[in-house]
Amino acid sequence: MKKRKSTKNSKSKIIENLFGSNYLPYILTFAAIGIMFVLIRMKGVEQQYKYNEIAQKIEKVTFDNKDLKARKARLLSVKNLRRFAKKYDLKEPSQKQIIVMP
Repeated sequence: MKKRKSTKNSKSKIIENLFGSNYLPYILTFAAIGIMFVLIRMKGVEQQYKYNEIAQKIEKVTFDNKDLKARKARLLSVKNLRRFAKKYDLKEPSQKQIIVMP
């Protein structure tokens, strides 16, 4: 029968080789690159959340602006202005009452 090599001995050799001076710089470099990749990805997700939040605010302000323009148009409609003129007994100004400013 053949002798089996001790697994304990072979495991310790693997660990010695991995954390020895030959492979340790490669392992540390790979770990640093992995950590940087995760951090950059997290920052990208965070920026996407901020972008979506700002886009929603812009959409809300645009809607409010359209609503205010519609209200202004209703208030300045000819029908509404004539009603106010009749209510407050207003008349159209004469040519002498109009002053044009340059």
